[in-house]
Amino acid sequence: MPVRVLYIGEIVGKPGIHCIKKALPLLKEQHRIDFVIANGEGATGGFGIGKNHSIQIHKLGVNVITAGEKVYYKKDMVTHIPKSPYLIRAANFPYGNPGRGWRTYTAGGMKLAVVVLLGQSGFQRVHPANPHLMLPQLASKLREEHDAIIVDFHACTTAEKANLFYRMDGEVAAILGSHTKALSADGRILQGGTAVISDTGRTGSLFGIGGLEPQTEIGKFLTQIPERSKEYWEELELQGAVVEINEKGTANEIYTVRFPVSTENRMEDDS
Repeated sequence: MPVRVLYIGEIVGKPGIHCIKKALPLLKEQHRIDFVIANGEGATGGFGIGKNHSIQIHKLGVNVITAGEKVYYKKDMVTHIPKSPYLIRAANFPYGNPGRGWRTYTAGGMKLAVVVLLGQSGFQRVHPANPHLMLPQLASKLREEHDAIIVDFHACTTAEKANLFYRMDGEVAAILGSHTKALSADGRILQGGTAVISDTGRTGSLFGIGGLEPQTEIGKFLTQIPERSKEYWEELELQGAVVEINEKGTANEIYTVRFPVSTENRMEDDS
């Protein structure tokens, strides 16, 4: 039987967690979802993810939480991530870093490997190993013991994402782009059977700048003076993609999802 995977675009702050709480049960039922992955890179104030928020998101029904270049921004994650099998950091971080770059899960009778990789362009604070050299070798090993491989490619440019898409076509079930928090319209299945999409969007405010309050972000661009970003609650939406994976370890289908969420009861639930 095919396995249906829901990938939830980057969660931005408490508004994003509110979206998970309100929308995920309905989405799982409507789309017959077997397994849920969410990018939690911005779950704590828009910058990284803390221990408590990771536990909360997992309890809300997310099987796997992936993270990108901000994975260690919250200090408690350094000690929490090694003990949490539902959390994955980038596989191309330095060897010995806290956490794991890929993990094994079971869903619908299939053994899945979920991998996270960072791109090389645009990240000034981290210096990951080359994902285009790492993934072919890693995937070759993972295929020996897994039915399918799903990759979260956290990268800045569509060009770098496309390079990995076509390099790995037929070698993995799906490569799902994250980081830019803008849901793209290029979801497709390549000739070898790999489902790809440049960006899976964001879960939080559709009207904010990257899900954050606009005026503060505008001020930072105009003045170059650092200022604490603020969460934004206007026009909430859960965004992401659904991928159906077959017994061959390739994809039958990929499509995007957009689910508007009301802010009703948000003070009680999320403040």
